[in-house]
Amino acid sequence: MNNYELLYIIDNSADDEKKEALIAKFSNLITDNGGSIEKVDKWGSKKFQYPINYKNDGYYVLMNFTAKPDFPLELERQMRINDAIVRFMVVRK
Repeated sequence: MNNYELLYIIDNSADDEKKEALIAKFSNLITDNGGSIEKVDKWGSKKFQYPINYKNDGYYVLMNFTAKPDFPLELERQMRINDAIVRFMVVRK
């Protein structure tokens, strides 16, 4: 099991219920695949330095978790196909 850090940005035009649902979805994805979540830090809405996909702000979430070495590829795949995710980054600690 490796330690990972996941930072992702949710589209700020989504309502609060959808943001919480996305956070729960990715948390459940980690735990369902044998990982464990150490910490979820919701940074809130922040303005971008430059527009990304014609958007000027987003909702930032930082997750620290442990998972198997092959799991981040599946997590990245799930984030890529979700339209509400503006950007994401998974880093092995």
